[in-house]
Amino acid sequence: MITPQQSLRITRGLYRIGVRLCPGAREPELRHHRVYLQKPIAGQSEIVLEGETAHYLLRVLRLRTGAKFTVFDGTGGEYVATMLSAAKDRIAIRLEQFKDIETESDLQLVLGQGVARGERMDQVLQKATELGVAVIAPLTTDHTVVRLNAKRAASRHEHWQKIIISACEQCGRNRLPQLLPLQSIDEFLTDLPDATVRLMLQPGVSDTLASLSRPDPAKTVVLLIGPEGGLGDREQEVAQLQNFVPVSLGPRVLRTETATLASIAILQSLWGDIA
Repeated sequence: MITPQQSLRITRGLYRIGVRLCPGAREPELRHHRVYLQKPIAGQSEIVLEGETAHYLLRVLRLRTGAKFTVFDGTGGEYVATMLSAAKDRIAIRLEQFKDIETESDLQLVLGQGVARGERMDQVLQKATELGVAVIAPLTTDHTVVRLNAKRAASRHEHWQKIIISACEQCGRNRLPQLLPLQSIDEFLTDLPDATVRLMLQPGVSDTLASLSRPDPAKTVVLLIGPEGGLGDREQEVAQLQNFVPVSLGPRVLRTETATLASIAILQSLWGDIA
């Protein structure tokens, strides 16, 4: 998976090659940059950024004094910012204009996702964020291959959070989806609010997502998807006891990362904001 930083380096690298091969070539205009700030920014006019964020702006994006970009803190809306000064991994910015831009879906979708291996889980988190999921719950299941102790789980949670932030920067979301701590599927199933529509992806069943009736808009939709190999028989039985409805995506068996992306897109198309 190519990160925004890697994409930027590739674009600039191709430009430099073009300059050498074709003198006079102009550098293509790059997209307007959006940057997430972990500190609250509402009500402030000037902010000092240090550490990793400043390094990213100066060394990766290569922005200079006077550059304009967008910042957001994940709580809604965004600001146009101007870089006032820059030193080694320390910059000052001025917040010039607040834009009350809301890109969240009316569909409150909670994704319970069995932890997949390696980049597959990264892809799930990235695409779920882009498609407007409100809450993401990584789950250990009977078929989960990746087993994490407390230290590794904390490290993986931090990595997943960075994936989500990067996806929000790219797709224009100004609110970060909530990433729950890693938990077992049994813990997840016993700690759900009552006012929810509960769906479980299960290949081979006759009911499909498209055949479902539209739920009350006030209700949250919970979507449960297993890792590689799907959910085990025991887990399916427990989920159905918790009023989860088994649904499928049709006659073909999809990889977990494909199934998650397709399911969210279908639900957003049926009940959300994807036309």
